[in-house]
Amino acid sequence: MTVAVVGIGLIGGSLMVDLRKRGFADKIIGVDTNMHHQNIALLCGLVDENDTLDNAIEKSDLIILTTPVNTNCRMLPGILDKIQGTTKVVTDMGSTKASIAEVSKNHPARGRYVAVHPMAGTEYSGPLAAIGKLFDYKTAIICDKELSDNDALIKIEQMLDLLNMHKVYMNSGDHDVHVAYVSHISHITSFTLALCVLEKEHEEQNILTLAGGGFESTVRLAKSNAETWAPIFLENSKCILEVMDTYIEKMNSFRKKISEKDINGLKALMEEANKIRKILN
Repeated sequence: MTVAVVGIGLIGGSLMVDLRKRGFADKIIGVDTNMHHQNIALLCGLVDENDTLDNAIEKSDLIILTTPVNTNCRMLPGILDKIQGTTKVVTDMGSTKASIAEVSKNHPARGRYVAVHPMAGTEYSGPLAAIGKLFDYKTAIICDKELSDNDALIKIEQMLDLLNMHKVYMNSGDHDVHVAYVSHISHITSFTLALCVLEKEHEEQNILTLAGGGFESTVRLAKSNAETWAPIFLENSKCILEVMDTYIEKMNSFRKKISEKDINGLKALMEEANKIRKILN
């Protein structure tokens, strides 16, 4: 199988590593507007060749979109135009799905598209961040599977099985609500904490000296690429704003208990939060 990966970054590069090693792809074509990324991918053996999007579509059996979510939305209708009437399949790895579902829902080739969100990643970006086994034992969410042709769905499921991913199915709207709570708010919280520290603590050495494991783990996501995450926040703004309102409400509850020196109230809030252990353990 010839696979085109559009967007040679952490997700795209890591896919390239495992799809090649595990025998899913005979040939991998990279598509990226960043010449530096193209050169790294070629030198590191992530791709067999780099090409334009149009040429890659023509040469490939499977097209995987791993660009920012707004770029995926912009490209998908044109790709569906080109693969209509063929056995080619296109999928995306974006972490929002409602917008891309909307732009593709009435396309006559909608069945050739399978919407996927792998719940995997790191705070790093670019092709040099690509690692093998990034997706192993992580969850892959397939959205609106009933809109995909059976053979297209099977091909993507086979790919996810090869990546050792646990498959979950849901519709695009539900997906965006759930990821706003479990993923997107975590990144906003991390960015916000980093901004607070950088504004109030002007001595870098103090940050380095006093930063413990808790701070490092909480602020880790603030290293994430703005080019990736700004479009996600905007594409999923309705759900994220609802989550942020809830988050601010809970933060104000803590503020109130602390200002009132209400130790029992604080303990009650924390003990309620401790219940998350039953889910995550």
